[in-house]
Amino acid sequence: MMNTRPLSAAALCATLTAALATPAFAAPALAAPTSTAPAAAPAAAPKPLTGVAVYLSYDTGFPVSRYEPRKGFTKLGAMPMTGQFSASPDGRKLAWITDAGYVRVGDGRRVTTAAKGAAAGFPCATPVWSPDSRRVAYVGKGNSDARPISVVGADGRGRRRAGTTLGLCHLAWSANGRYLAGYAGTTEGVYRLDVKTGKATKVKGVALANHVQSLSPDGSKVVVAPLSRNAAGGDGSWPGSFRPVVVDVATGKKVAIPVKGSLIGAYYLRDGRLVVRVAGRTANTLVVLDRNGRQVQRLTEPAAARRQALLQIVG
Repeated sequence: MMNTRPLSAAALCATLTAALATPAFAAPALAAPTSTAPAAAPAAAPKPLTGVAVYLSYDTGFPVSRYEPRKGFTKLGAMPMTGQFSASPDGRKLAWITDAGYVRVGDGRRVTTAAKGAAAGFPCATPVWSPDSRRVAYVGKGNSDARPISVVGADGRGRRRAGTTLGLCHLAWSANGRYLAGYAGTTEGVYRLDVKTGKATKVKGVALANHVQSLSPDGSKVVVAPLSRNAAGGDGSWPGSFRPVVVDVATGKKVAIPVKGSLIGAYYLRDGRLVVRVAGRTANTLVVLDRNGRQVQRLTEPAAARRQALLQIVG
């Protein structure tokens, strides 16, 4: 089998250079009036996406930028040479791991060292932001394939151990805050960690994988890049694109993505909508599906982002 463990940071440098319903009421009976509880207000429809997103370019300097329609791209920072980094859900902050294992947080021009003791030199061991963009989870140092996961505030306060898992690569955090998921450093499967109980379980139906993009809000489904048995595992760096597969964590069944075209990514929003990235000749398209898989919106990405990695979609 050709699957490989993640490369060191030194090897990564060479690789990256070449990479590119309201209730009804019956009429009252003719009798003495009685009090009636008011009907529950119908749930508000989610706001359409505006196209705000965060991208990584594999051009010189590896810039990470926030894109806003009519404003264009604003650089947030750059990917570190460890390859271990992530953008916050609000699209305004970065977290990264240094060669020395420091967890750094960048918010505008301010940089904070939030923690020390992170596993460094393994590109796949990326930190991940909490759904509210206030905390960061990261992989700790260790001598085994399973590593401890810790959570710390972006300001460096409140650090705690969340548990230990084999799924330490390309961590994703569910919108309800309870679950973290990542693939194993050996590429042998995906694991979901319950940060409340500290227990990690292997996701059924995924024998090999080399990317985890997203978790559904309740953590019951995961967006992954599965590998065939003889495929190379890669170096663990963040992919510019991938063929997404949605898997039910408990049953291992694949969930259909009813979108035509060449799919190159998929991402769950906090309200359960699924955003599917579709490749285009001059620009890619983001297709938004509701919880029932119905298409509710389409957005065209900026042409400049066609070959860039999509890190965050800001709802």
